[in-house]
Amino acid sequence: MRILVTGHDGQVAQALGEQAEGHELIFTSYPEFDLSKPETIEAAVAKIQPELIVSAAAYTAVDKSESEPELAMAINGDGPGVLARAGAKIGAPIIHLSTDYVFDGSLDRPWREDDPTGPLGVYGATKLAGEQAVQASGATNAVIRLAWVYSPFGNNFVKTMLRLAETRDTLNVVEDQQGCPSSALDIATAILKVVGHWQQNGATSGLYHFTGSGETNWADFARAIFAESAKHGGPTAEVTGIPTSGYPTPAKRPANSRLNCDKFAETFGYRAPAWQDSVAEVVGRLLA
Repeated sequence: MRILVTGHDGQVAQALGEQAEGHELIFTSYPEFDLSKPETIEAAVAKIQPELIVSAAAYTAVDKSESEPELAMAINGDGPGVLARAGAKIGAPIIHLSTDYVFDGSLDRPWREDDPTGPLGVYGATKLAGEQAVQASGATNAVIRLAWVYSPFGNNFVKTMLRLAETRDTLNVVEDQQGCPSSALDIATAILKVVGHWQQNGATSGLYHFTGSGETNWADFARAIFAESAKHGGPTAEVTGIPTSGYPTPAKRPANSRLNCDKFAETFGYRAPAWQDSVAEVVGRLLA
């Protein structure tokens, strides 16, 4: 299948590039493709003529978005809608990646797809706008909300912890935010499960959650990273858990980012491995 993938240097796009055997992936790149410039989006889709679109590109600087709301909205909110509408014109369904930040974090259980949204900051609000734009585009679409993404690629929490541990013996890490660490390698597998399901059964629209299995907090996530690093003779540090109030940021984060992934598993027959196993795989690759 001929698949257009946005965000060529992003974590999920690079993971897809490793796994998409049997498919022709065409990656878009800046500045020829710019989500803040609709004309470049339409031109790319018209030129490539994809059979399917994976919308993985995004403005991901959560804190910076608080001071650049217009740019964040153009990239995260408006751009995906233009992309989906361009796909609809040629009959190409779209898989669009979203975020746990569309929720306010107030529930005491994992969030389901039908729970009310309530983003706390600009980033979450723009990603929610993007979801809505894709869903209203006329294209067949799967919107998949992710959380706490890491991988062997790009910038992410795992790589940051390993880098900081090279020069520090102790690290303060927030421990009162709960979530589900999610490997981009597993996310790529999940996307390809959707593609395969659509090839066999026809594409149908839906909203889904997909994360690593299990839950933790940032401090315990860091401890798991260092435990794996130690097995490979890599950098380690002692982790001191601190409250969110001890690490103020421009953007508020949801206290509960846990997502219920039952709907995805039931629909596409795939559930991510335990997050600890996926962390072990990524740390092992980084330190190999």
